[in-house]
Amino acid sequence: MSSLEATIEHLARAMKMPTVRQTWQQLANQARDEGWSQEEYIAAVLQRQVADREASRTTLRIAGAHFPSMKTIEDFNCEFQPSLRRDVLANLATTTFIPKAENVILLGPPDVGKTHLGIALGVKACQQGYPTLFDTAAGWMQRLTSAHQSENLISELRRLKRYKLLNIDEVGYLPFGRWGELCGDDVVASAMLDRLVYHAEVLTLAGDSYRVKNRQDLLKNVDQV
Repeated sequence: MSSLEATIEHLARAMKMPTVRQTWQQLANQARDEGWSQEEYIAAVLQRQVADREASRTTLRIAGAHFPSMKTIEDFNCEFQPSLRRDVLANLATTTFIPKAENVILLGPPDVGKTHLGIALGVKACQQGYPTLFDTAAGWMQRLTSAHQSENLISELRRLKRYKLLNIDEVGYLPFGRWGELCGDDVVASAMLDRLVYHAEVLTLAGDSYRVKNRQDLLKNVDQV
């Protein structure tokens, strides 16, 4: 290694730019072969560093969101949900609803893809740089109840404010009629519901259960054997 190469390695390490340290030489060779200008070479090196750094941050945001599984919009079978408006879903996938502080509500019977879409929108949010946190409605209730009982509710709410998207799954398992009982106050529960639907985008999913469909497809394949 020449003294210049050693200097570049040292500077990249000191500046905490591992991608620069790993790729500068390969990109330098490519720049010479293709006749890049100095500015084009510098831009290429920095672009690679920024892309890798953002990918790492996205990975950390997804891990920190505590999704139960990895789901994406691209993996969602829209053909199985003909009632789902594709234009609305495409707009939600841009995550522009987050800086507007708008809610997204997914309605429908069990096992029609609500959790898949909820996680997928959360993943999109992580990819766009928004801190996200996922849990079931029962999990959120338990979290806040525990914080209240330990007299840490205010600090817990402050901590949750750092997240730009709170992903609440299985809301239907907590009947709206019991929210007053669960919150200990009917007025508070009513205010929560009003805030939930205010400026909300509501997507209704209908159709058969995915499990039922998969079971039917399996039986059909068995019959054909």
